[in-house]
Formats: sequence, structure tokens, C-alpha cells
Amino acid sequence: MKEKTTTTSQIHQKQAYEKKVKAQIDKLNAQVEELKAKAKQAQAETEIQYRSQLEELAIQREAVQAKFQELQQAGEEAWEEIKTGFENAWNELQTAFDNASKHL
Repeated sequence: MKEKTTTTSQIHQKQAYEKKVKAQIDKLNAQVEELKAKAKQAQAETEIQYRSQLEELAIQREAVQAKFQELQQAGEEAWEEIKTGFENAWNELQTAFDNASKHL
């Protein structure tokens, strides 16, 4: 059996991907904070809707953060598999964020 070895290229790809993901998470966190500020300014009846959407975003954001931690802790050879799970969670979060943003 041939053993797989971690290449410098794989390490750099993983590091670059982690950096990209962290930047996306940081940007999303800033956008969520902006939504929170807008929700505070909303009228009482719509504030309930905003809060519900923000709660859903928080849940999905936590799921993305957990997947990101999995990605960071993954071995160089396993990270590609975890990357797929992360991207699915990220897409769900992004869709929820886009939907919440449309209502503002």
C-alpha cells in the first residue's frame, strides 16, 4: 500500500482556505452586528421578526463556527472532507443571512 504524504502545497492550500474562511466569518459577524443595530431601530412589531431571524442566524453561525474549528483541527489529509461539510453549513448560513437582510 502506498502511504499518502502531506505536501507543502496541501498545507498552503489548507492555510489559505482557513484564512479565507476566517475573513468570511469576521465579515459576517460585522454584518450580524449591523443587523442587530437596525433591529433595535425597528418598530416593535417588526422587531419580533428581526429577533427571530437573528436567533436563527446565531444558531447557524455557531454551526459554522463549529465546522470551522473542525476544519482547523483536521489533519492535512482529512481537511478536504471537512471542507465540504463546512461549505454546506456556510451556504445555509449565507442564505439565512440574505433572507434576513431582505426584510430590513
